[in-house]
Amino acid sequence: MKPFIFDARNGIHIIDLSKTLTQLEAACDFLSGTVRKGGKVIFVGTKKQAQQCVKEIAKECGQFYVTERWLGGTLTNFNTIKRSIGRLKEIEKMDADGSLANYGKQEQAVIRREASRLHKYFDGIRAMDRIPAAMFVVDIKREHNAVAEARKLKMPIIALVDTNCDPDLVDYPVAANDDAIRSVRMILATVGQIITQGCAEFEAKHARRPATEETAPGEAQAAAGVPAGTTPIAVETAPPVA
Repeated sequence: MKPFIFDARNGIHIIDLSKTLTQLEAACDFLSGTVRKGGKVIFVGTKKQAQQCVKEIAKECGQFYVTERWLGGTLTNFNTIKRSIGRLKEIEKMDADGSLANYGKQEQAVIRREASRLHKYFDGIRAMDRIPAAMFVVDIKREHNAVAEARKLKMPIIALVDTNCDPDLVDYPVAANDDAIRSVRMILATVGQIITQGCAEFEAKHARRPATEETAPGEAQAAAGVPAGTTPIAVETAPPVA
């Protein structure tokens, strides 16, 4: 982290904010390009200062998030995780249609406790049907398991990197104080805006594509002199008389 430190006073390292800005711009460019192609981002921040902020920003921009303990194999053993998510949805369906009431009180209590535990750990990734295209991490030292799984899968990592961390572990480090809630919130808000804009561009692009495909047959008929909305009829002609 030495290249990103401006000065040290009384044992406290001061981060060079000009380099933080450059890194944040590079990270935002990458994230924008990723979501414009339809890729998803998973936000990881389990430390108390970042949990609520990470959850809010991820929800606002429609991405996945993990704010409780990172469960081993969340990415590398995703099939098992999908089964747990399926169990959560099954219990919620039972509760909604009233079939849970068919169980005894003790069984209901056990099932509800199971649902509560599953909701705690998997609510942020319940819609994740495939491995995300990128990971955003707050405090890579604390989230070392998540970083290790992402690196194993060669998933690009964007992270807030404090002075006690190794920036070489991530693809797009952003030098910042990951213990200060204002610092974390400010950077996450910027990232969230970029991702929201990229998602809007992706959706607009795919909304225009079906409309273009629908208008193409009409244009072809107009060029042939056939009124739009009609089906051309083949007319048989008699062979010429010799």
